[in-house]
Amino acid sequence: MNKTYCPSLTSYQRRKTRVVNIGGLPMGGDYPIRVQSMTTVDTMDTMGSVEQCIRMIEAGCEYIRITAPSIKEAENLRNIKAELARRGYNVPLIADIHFTPNAAEVAARIVEKVRVNPGNYADKKKFEVIEYNDDTYQAELDRIRERFVPLVRICKEYGTAMRIGTNHGSLSDRILSRYGDTPLGMVESALEFLRICEDEQYYEVVISMKASNTQVMVQAYRLLVQKLDEEGMQPYPLHLGVTEAGEAEDGRIKSAVGIGTLLEDGLGDTVRVSLTEAPEAEAPVARALIDRYAHRAEQAQPIKSICNVPINPFQYHRRVTAEVENIGGQNVPRVIADLSRLTDVKYADLKSVGHLYSMLLDKFNMNDLGADFIYTGDHPITFMLPNGLKELVNYVPWQLSEQQRDRHPLLTARQYLTADILHPTLNFVEATISELTDELIGRLKQDTAAVLLLQTSNAHAMPELRKCFFRLMNNNVQNPCIVKRAFGELSDDEVQLYAATDVGGLLIDGLGDGVLLSTELLPEQEKPVLLHTIDKLNNLSFGILQAARTRMSKTEYISCPSCGRTLFDLQETTAMIRKRTDHLKGVKIGIMGCIVNGPGEMADADYGYVGVGKDKIALYRGQNVIKKAVPADRAVDELIDLIREDDKWIEPVRLEE
Repeated sequence: MNKTYCPSLTSYQRRKTRVVNIGGLPMGGDYPIRVQSMTTVDTMDTMGSVEQCIRMIEAGCEYIRITAPSIKEAENLRNIKAELARRGYNVPLIADIHFTPNAAEVAARIVEKVRVNPGNYADKKKFEVIEYNDDTYQAELDRIRERFVPLVRICKEYGTAMRIGTNHGSLSDRILSRYGDTPLGMVESALEFLRICEDEQYYEVVISMKASNTQVMVQAYRLLVQKLDEEGMQPYPLHLGVTEAGEAEDGRIKSAVGIGTLLEDGLGDTVRVSLTEAPEAEAPVARALIDRYAHRAEQAQPIKSICNVPINPFQYHRRVTAEVENIGGQNVPRVIADLSRLTDVKYADLKSVGHLYSMLLDKFNMNDLGADFIYTGDHPITFMLPNGLKELVNYVPWQLSEQQRDRHPLLTARQYLTADILHPTLNFVEATISELTDELIGRLKQDTAAVLLLQTSNAHAMPELRKCFFRLMNNNVQNPCIVKRAFGELSDDEVQLYAATDVGGLLIDGLGDGVLLSTELLPEQEKPVLLHTIDKLNNLSFGILQAARTRMSKTEYISCPSCGRTLFDLQETTAMIRKRTDHLKGVKIGIMGCIVNGPGEMADADYGYVGVGKDKIALYRGQNVIKKAVPADRAVDELIDLIREDDKWIEPVRLEE
């Protein structure tokens, strides 16, 4: 397979794109990766919009997008722009257009860039399956051209840039009928509009392939780059984003899994992190993701080139592995919690990894984020662990232990090659890329009880770990592999984003049977302080697995980041729904501020909560509306009733202390 989507799978190289000038602030080429976000204030509130724009600029936004759902909002962009200029702010503005070509044509004469969604700019989405032959399909393309060419010509005349922004959840019925709900459908939706631009010799275009499903999002961007190359089109800049990522930790993890995976491969020229929070909270997260690559090429250790790429980067397939106890095979990826820095683990310490001991009842309860293994290093636990929780210890103390069958040893590659005593069913072997020698590979292929623990100290971590997997696959090694990452003296926020990128990027490609995020100790006078607390790293591990769609351990909220179209307080509503439903393991709930971000944008959700008017909510089951105008004060209760009807509701249970 010809895989030209990535400049390099081993050395960090940013994809070279054409430069698109946006109001004097160019994007693409050798220019820095830009940060942007979107206002949430009603566009007709000029002063409110201006004040929010200023807060966003001061937070680091280089471009600001503002919704223009009709001609009146598009015209008011002129007032917002003028007031910003009067106050000394000349940030480029982007008009966000959905169903109204007329509004786009007005906005293109005022602001520096317009964003159009191919799924609803010229098409209507009615969730209908329509059969097309070549002639009827071409007739539809001709109709799209007639609607779209006027905007292209206005943009060309006024020097206005354009983003062709495909959203997974709003593909047109026509695209769905021919290509299905697939990354290829997303790419083709954009290419139809892009071919018209090129026919008009208009090239000031940026492209995006947004989805809430991180696997779909990554595959679509990769396939887009591949198709642009195959068709001989311009190398257009890419706008990266995970749409409807959600709030707080989950939103940041999900954004890092999708955006970070592409940044690792050198893709992306501007980033928008979509959080259900104030827009000024988004820019610092985007900046933290981007800044990791500022000096990547100089900091990274060289990685030899890859002769054979054994995966399809455009489609998810989990690496085939043998099952070793409960790891690999068809098992979900496992979480190993690192307790090795605790010299004397107590019952209470297991609470931080999801296992809560009740002294009164003398029993353990496990929550949805209960670790599968704990690593205790040189200090084996002295009490009986709860059922389902297993212990790893370093090889030497394991050899000295009287309970060898109840624990599993962790060996270095050297220890493993010379060991004469091993656990009969499960041994962990820690290795780096330099230790994956022919000797080690040969031994692993003969060992049905070995699980690899892959790690790296390379700044270009994800690509080096990916090459480890490729080497194993090309040598037909089917031992399961746990991905280990340790980050040292970084902030919690950086660890969150970096771990989600490094581990999530591998999981997106079907690589990895578990995760171990390591802790560090920092000396502080007489008592050491644990850096990156155990509970945070345990929760982060489960969050990464969920964001990569490889292990669903908690309720998922697909919530939009709010904009001027939003009909209720998204942050408050999301928090309220989360409080009532966050115990529903594996259930996906979409929370959308308006019908534009309605059934399409929450394509993956089991249930939807969508604003349709002032204090009016529509409730969805999948993409089908069930209740059309529920009063907002009753909407959460009726959402729960809907979940009950489907026998997916369970009563929340408090763990006993």
